Amino acid sequence: MDFGEKIAMDSGENIEETTTAVDRINQLSDDLLLHILSLMPTEAALVTSALSKRWRYLWKSLDSFSFSTFGNYEWYVSYVDYVLGHSVSPKIKKFQLDSNEPDAYKSDMDRWLSFAIEKKVENLKIQSVSEEEVYALPECLYTCSSLITLVLGFCSFDANVAVAWKSLKSIKLKWMVLSNDHIVNLLSGCPVLETMELSRFKGFSRLEIRSSKLKRLNLIAYNDDELDHSLEIVAPYLQHLEICEILYGFKCRLVDVSSLVNAKLTFEITCIKDIQYLLDEEIDDDEDSCRGYHQGFMILVWDYLQKLSSASKITVGTWFIEVLCMLQFKGVRIPELKCKYLTLELHKKELSVFGAAGLLRASPHVECLNIDIRAMHLRDCFLVKNVLSIFGYLHHESLYEKNSHYDHFQADMYLSLIVFCFQPDATFCCFGLQDLVKENNINLQRWISIFVLPNLKNVKIAISSRICLINHLNWSYAKNLFELSEFLLKNALVLEKFVIISKRRRCEKCSMNCAYKYLFPLAEKLLGSPRLSTNSVIIFRE
Repeated sequence: MDFGEKIAMDSGENIEETTTAVDRINQLSDDLLLHILSLMPTEAALVTSALSKRWRYLWKSLDSFSFSTFGNYEWYVSYVDYVLGHSVSPKIKKFQLDSNEPDAYKSDMDRWLSFAIEKKVENLKIQSVSEEEVYALPECLYTCSSLITLVLGFCSFDANVAVAWKSLKSIKLKWMVLSNDHIVNLLSGCPVLETMELSRFKGFSRLEIRSSKLKRLNLIAYNDDELDHSLEIVAPYLQHLEICEILYGFKCRLVDVSSLVNAKLTFEITCIKDIQYLLDEEIDDDEDSCRGYHQGFMILVWDYLQKLSSASKITVGTWFIEVLCMLQFKGVRIPELKCKYLTLELHKKELSVFGAAGLLRASPHVECLNIDIRAMHLRDCFLVKNVLSIFGYLHHESLYEKNSHYDHFQADMYLSLIVFCFQPDATFCCFGLQDLVKENNINLQRWISIFVLPNLKNVKIAISSRICLINHLNWSYAKNLFELSEFLLKNALVLEKFVIISKRRRCEKCSMNCAYKYLFPLAEKLLGSPRLSTNSVIIFRE
């Protein structure tokens, strides 16, 4: 019995149950059926060969393949060889290969990739699961001129082999160590590259993008425990920049982003004391020992604002707002921004009204303001206290699963982050607390009365759809949000709409409409607040 016969026999039990559904599907064209099969895992697509005579050979014309090498080695190699050996498609649009043991599968993975390259593969995704077992890319891949999109995870480049991806438009690199030479080689070999995403990266210190084609750059987290590492970004033609998630002590410095239109800065830099704690190192007990570290934060944020002064769309997070608060207490003048669309991704408990108001004061051209309120969550685990935020981007139930893209060291580290975040006083830094105490004592109404928001027309406040608010319905939790909302109503000269949105009717955790219970009292209280614009309306929307 060959591999194909075994697949047919294993799938024959439920044929009668699916007869009616198959009759309906059989009315569709082969092209549409193949498109549907291409959206399924290849193993599931292969099983459809047992449905009817029409389906028996249909899968052989697939131009999209997805393989995950988890399980018995010999069985899996036979399975992939069988599928590719019977493929009659002249071209491959998508080829995905995930492996938990790239060393064991190295020669087979190279052979399968060579097959895809010969078939002019356009969209390729290759992922290993651990820093300990990194897949070394085969030499034949470096000259694959048909590639349009490429995703690599836990893979390694050979700096001595020149990249020649002449058609590549989008690249995503995850959990990879990249040197400056790797970056130069990569960018020089992708002349039409438009989008670049680097996720949980480390190694290089300079990213110089001179191509006028590359318009979008995303930097997602930094995967190193160095206490002080920096990256210079030189990208005069870049239009969209996103830097997000936890960077530990990593600092991205913008040297030239003069064409930037859209910037999203929701990253978090951790105080050196908390990094030392997470690395199980000795912590300096002196309260002011991290003063210089925090001054570095302020210099970095001020420089960002100066470099982004011409961007029309800006998104910032809680950490950024907290540092702005510190800058204002130091008497530092915030550079004026020209942005028209501003988004604040803030935490409901640690919302710095003074910092947010200061940013708005520096943004006289803003027409639309979006405020997205987020909360502490096991999957989105933030600690925002004293100008500190720690983010654990890992679902706790999948830390040690065999298909998790995290090794055991990373899993242990992130578990420590999660436990650390949920401690009641989970920070060893006291420096930033001084400024938060100052904010609690400031007369905000007196301070904000000295300026107006001349162009603000629309405000939207929304609660992140994954947040459960059942334990935060007390008015004290909404106090900061109310103060910020009241400030907007009192200072927006031409405000037209103030919209408060509850994105869901029922919470999956508490089985209640907790977002409504949180937001409706806010909307109700704002109805009685004074407004500078006589044409403004407050809208509560579910």
